[in-house]
Amino acid sequence: MLYLYLYIKRFFDVFLSLAALLVLWPVFVIIAVSIKLDSSGPVLFRQKRVGKDKNHFYILKFRTMRTDTPKDMPTHLLEDPDIFVTKTGSFLRSTSLDELPQIFNILKGDMSIIGPRPALWNQYDLIDERDKYGANDILPGLTGWAQINGRDELPIDVKARLDGEYVKKMSFFFDVKCFLGTIFTVIKKEGIAQGSAENKKGKKKEDPK
Repeated sequence: MLYLYLYIKRFFDVFLSLAALLVLWPVFVIIAVSIKLDSSGPVLFRQKRVGKDKNHFYILKFRTMRTDTPKDMPTHLLEDPDIFVTKTGSFLRSTSLDELPQIFNILKGDMSIIGPRPALWNQYDLIDERDKYGANDILPGLTGWAQINGRDELPIDVKARLDGEYVKKMSFFFDVKCFLGTIFTVIKKEGIAQGSAENKKGKKKEDPK
């Protein structure tokens, strides 16, 4: 039954991605122009991530940071990410519009619309933790169960456990639940961490606003 749903899931991934491109292409153009006007560098950002069966692929995003930003480091681990994030990038990240180019990753078959978010190739602790739950055995997603339950704020063990829950509960209705939950999460801008936890604590002490 699961194998049958995986075929159905792939059909919906392709169909919805194509529909999204047809509807959102003006948004792509506006964002691309805004990025070029805001800072020098490419419109798109490519980064090596871990896909199904721990095979590597390059994820696509709209570039939200300066070209001199340290590579292959999660943004929330940077000491002061604000100095690297561009003005346009700040808006794109807060609205999750920077993730839109991953529609092409979905069409290519690297990703699904719903699934565990693809780890960086060097996030070995997260990759190993996901192995315990079989979360590395399915296609990663544009959004997923962990993303609507904490996103960047989640500890690695909790994130991996939630990814494992998704693997166990994966179905059409559960995917719809994750999709609708993502919309509410994005609207409320929940769970987005731009800097390290230590850095955020320091800022709170210095600036109580």
